[in-house]
Amino acid sequence: MRVLLVNWQDRENPQAGGAEIHLHEIFGRLAARGHEITLLCGGWAGAPPRVTLDGIDVHRVGTRYTFELHARSYYRHVLHDAGYDVLVEDINKVPLYTPRWGARRVMALVPHLFGTTVFQEVAFPMAALVWAMERPLVRVYRNTPFEAISESTAADLAARGIPREHIRVIYPGIDSVTYTPRPEARAPEPLFVYLGRLKRYKRVDLIIRAFAALDHPTAKLLIAGTGDHRGELERLARSLDLGDRVGFLGFIDDRRKLALLREAWALAFTSPKEGWGITNFEAAACATPVIASDSPGLRESVRDGETGFLVPHGDIPALTNAMRRIATDPALVAALGERGRRFAERFTWEAAAHRTEEHLADVAR
Repeated sequence: MRVLLVNWQDRENPQAGGAEIHLHEIFGRLAARGHEITLLCGGWAGAPPRVTLDGIDVHRVGTRYTFELHARSYYRHVLHDAGYDVLVEDINKVPLYTPRWGARRVMALVPHLFGTTVFQEVAFPMAALVWAMERPLVRVYRNTPFEAISESTAADLAARGIPREHIRVIYPGIDSVTYTPRPEARAPEPLFVYLGRLKRYKRVDLIIRAFAALDHPTAKLLIAGTGDHRGELERLARSLDLGDRVGFLGFIDDRRKLALLREAWALAFTSPKEGWGITNFEAAACATPVIASDSPGLRESVRDGETGFLVPHGDIPALTNAMRRIATDPALVAALGERGRRFAERFTWEAAAHRTEEHLADVAR
C-alpha cells in the first residue's frame, strides 16, 4: 500500500511525545514490510525540510504553530497526485479536517482528544479556540473510519457522536527487549519518579504535594522532562520545603530514562486524561510499579492492585497513601513489578503494526 500520514510532528521534533513514538513504531514497521509510507508534518528552526526516518519519507512544512496553515496547500500542490491508497490523519492536537482535502480514502488515528482538559493547560482564549476546533469533528469525520489506541478514546469519540462501529481499537506496544527488569539496580531507599513533559495539564503538582505529605525521611522524588511549567513546579517544591528530596533532571536521554525506571520504586503519573500512557508500560516492562490517576487511558495501562495503584484524580491523600504503601513495603514493590512485567509482555509493537496493516487494507478496499 501507499500511505500518507499527516501529523503535526515527527519523532525528531524537540516537542515530540508519545504520539510520535506510537506513529513511528507502527508505520516504521509497515515501511520495513514493503509499504510506501510518507509523512507530512511540521518542522522547527533549522530542521531539514526532507528526511527519511525509519524508512518513512518525511516532508516538513511550517512549524508547530504554522503547520495547519501550510499542510493542506502542500498536500494539494506536492502530494495530491501521488496516488496514495489511504491518507491517515493522526489527530493528537487539533483536527486538520483532512476528509475535506480530496484524498481517495481517509482514516483517522486518535491517541486522545483534549476536550475540556485544554482549559487546564493554556490561557482561556487559546483553550477556547482548541475546544472550538474539536467541535466540528462529528460533522466532518462522521463517515471516516477511526483507529483509537484505547477503549477510553473510543468511548470519548462515541460520546461525541462518531458511530462506534466506525472505530477500531488497537492498543500500542512496548519494547520489552529494551525495557527489562534489573532488580539489583533498584535504589536502596524509596524513589518515586515522573517522566514526561512538564505541562500544566499533566498535573505534576499533585505528585509533589502528595510526596510532601508522605513525610518519609529517606524517600526521594525525581522529575525528568522539560516544559513551560517547570519553573512553577520548582517554586512549589521550594514552598513545601522539600529541599534536595525533590530533584528536577530536565531532559534525559533514553539510556538515563531506562536507568531511572529501573532505579525507581514507583512511577507516578497523574494526568486527568491520556490516550494510553506508554510510560506506564515502559515502567511495567522494567518491573516497576505505577501509581496513576484513575483517568481515561491511564486506567487501561495500570491494573489497580496488580501492577500498581489507581487513585481518584486530584485526591492527594489517596495519592500519598499509595506512595506510603510503596515506600514501606519492598516486597510489595517486587510483587507489583513482577506482575507488571508479565502484563507488559502481552503488548508488542509487532502486533499493533500487524493489526494496523489489516485495518488499512480494509479501508483501502
